[in-house]
Amino acid sequence: MTITTAQTTILRPVVEVITSERTLEGGGFPVRRPFPTTRLPQVDPFLLLDHLGPVTWGPGEGIGAPDHPHRGFETVTYLLSGGFQHKDSAGHAGKLAPGDVQWMTAGSGVVHSELPSDEFMRNGGVMHGFQVWVNLPARDKMIAPHYQEIPTAGIPEARSIDGSVKVRVIAGEALGKRAVIETRTPIYYLHFTLEPGGTIHQPVPAGFNALVYLISGTVQTGKERTPVHEGQMARLGDGDVVALAAEAAAPADLLLLAGQPLNEPVARYGPFVMNTREEIEQAFRDYQSGRMGSIHA
Repeated sequence: MTITTAQTTILRPVVEVITSERTLEGGGFPVRRPFPTTRLPQVDPFLLLDHLGPVTWGPGEGIGAPDHPHRGFETVTYLLSGGFQHKDSAGHAGKLAPGDVQWMTAGSGVVHSELPSDEFMRNGGVMHGFQVWVNLPARDKMIAPHYQEIPTAGIPEARSIDGSVKVRVIAGEALGKRAVIETRTPIYYLHFTLEPGGTIHQPVPAGFNALVYLISGTVQTGKERTPVHEGQMARLGDGDVVALAAEAAAPADLLLLAGQPLNEPVARYGPFVMNTREEIEQAFRDYQSGRMGSIHA
């Protein structure tokens, strides 16, 4: 993916600040979800942002997402702590450890499971991470499913000159580092950690939709320096630069997501996201008839 960074400095304003809704997902694990909701169904090209936990499970208590299908979009799982293992109907299997990223392109359809790792189930611990759903353009919705799995050591990291800002570059680029993950649509997925008083102006191309989600602490963003607190998401207006500033007394941990909107019709139902209702109905028929396969032990 090639992203052209504008050289102007038009600060993106805050359009609204949304407090996440708490719900249960998968087999019953808690998530905080700023969207989709009745208030905000999507932030094109993003379809969902789930903040998983943090939740402490004792030995044998961990909960995940048993076998379920997807078609027409991508799931991005980013683990901060804990451990997951996954399998799919194409015979793929793997594990996620803290700091790892799995970028799954479901494309034409796959059945997969995401469950706590055997080690986590034996020992228990804190499960904490994120899942983001990224829509695929109509031309790519029926491509063959595939994965990009990047261990924590492979995620580019950078620090500001004064050391007050650290970033992990999952998609896009920041502080001179470019992501190793290739995306179907130009996207930024940046994990920033700001020390007390830390500030950064992060370029994001005009025309991209952009949002800031607070993992912990408080950050001021937008030309109005609007405060955003833990569990809240700021949806930003247009501009060239996202301004971020941590409070003087406390650090801030956050995600910055931005993407080029597809501007295509969206038909979605549960685990399927297509362009028309007819395509959704076909996805259900394909799944129920076994065309997406099944997971074998």
